[in-house]
Amino acid sequence: MAASPRDGIPLAVSTVIFALRSDAESGLGALWIPLVRRITEPFGGRWALPGGWVRAEEGLADAASRNLLETTALEPTYLEQLYAFGNVDRSPSGRVVSIVYWALVRADQAERATEGENVRWFPADDLPELAFDHNVIIDYALWRLRTKLEYSRIAQAFLGETFTLTDLREVHEAVLRRPLDPANFRRQVASTLVPTGAVVSGGRHRPPKLYRYNQTIEVVDNGPISREKTGSNRAIS
Repeated sequence: MAASPRDGIPLAVSTVIFALRSDAESGLGALWIPLVRRITEPFGGRWALPGGWVRAEEGLADAASRNLLETTALEPTYLEQLYAFGNVDRSPSGRVVSIVYWALVRADQAERATEGENVRWFPADDLPELAFDHNVIIDYALWRLRTKLEYSRIAQAFLGETFTLTDLREVHEAVLRRPLDPANFRRQVASTLVPTGAVVSGGRHRPPKLYRYNQTIEVVDNGPISREKTGSNRAIS
């Protein structure tokens, strides 16, 4: 982070970025997040969430997007405010309030992310001890993602506009960390999906159908302030 603002309580933004990547051992999808290594005190050398100070001329979501681009080169299509963390003792160098966002990116987007000595991807459920209260923040973001997956179209952020039922089920399995019965899953999501009329070509067997989410079903929980008014990236309800 740059130097702290001179007056008042410093205001920062941090972002938890989730991507689905294949687990090396099982070959199954799993949640991963990018972390950055701190090069200054406090907590020099420890891994932390990407973030930084909010500039006077920018909104919170704009600050989160800018910091993500500068530190990881990621531009997520799903960016949502998670929570404000402001415990008095969360930073040993003085009080800092962090507005935390969470973001979702597709696997192909994650592959384009900056990686190096000070930026690295980690399994979201198997993290080292992080700087500040960032382990607590990530635990909260995981809970939020897993809860919202049950009632929203948020899985689309990992998949794109169209997908097969198998694709969708594998996203749910990776996020929830448990296998799901294909037949039961099909029944549970049937009312939220619309067949596109297209199929996946090139396979040896019967080509699977492609679906999209039914946009006429309203499942928004972002409150009365629209995503357009905040200036942030488009959220997927």
